[in-house]
Amino acid sequence: MGVSGSGKSTVGKMLAERLGLPFYDADDFHPPSNVEKMSSGQPLNDADRKPWLLALANHVRDWNNTNGAVLACSALKKSYRDLLKSKSPDVHFIYLKGSRRLILQRMKNRSNHYMPPELLDSQLDTLEEPAKAIIVPIDQSPEAIANQIHKAMRDIE
Repeated sequence: MGVSGSGKSTVGKMLAERLGLPFYDADDFHPPSNVEKMSSGQPLNDADRKPWLLALANHVRDWNNTNGAVLACSALKKSYRDLLKSKSPDVHFIYLKGSRRLILQRMKNRSNHYMPPELLDSQLDTLEEPAKAIIVPIDQSPEAIANQIHKAMRDIE
């Protein structure tokens, strides 16, 4: 979890490979109306997010009923995280934490993503840092981040 540009997809894919689990990006589950809204520079509100989060909660339940999965999802508020685990409480959150400066730089350097850098501040304003999560600083390589998370996940089991 974390704001756009924090490396959720990149690190999530690496972590899923290390764990032998499927990887999913929550962005791929947004309805077209949400994508259009964000693409036009408008931040999503709670009403926009709720159906998307509830659908993701169903997927999380289904994934946990098999062998599990790695899901990259912003999950910016505690209430969003509560919705995500509402149908399957066995969910671990990993918070990819970084400075606004670093994340903005990353967002400006990527292409073909519908989330414009101009929405970073609205995400940071929405962010409620989790009290219960594995917190990993993103000022290191994606490999180092994935290794740190993998080690932390082994310590949980």
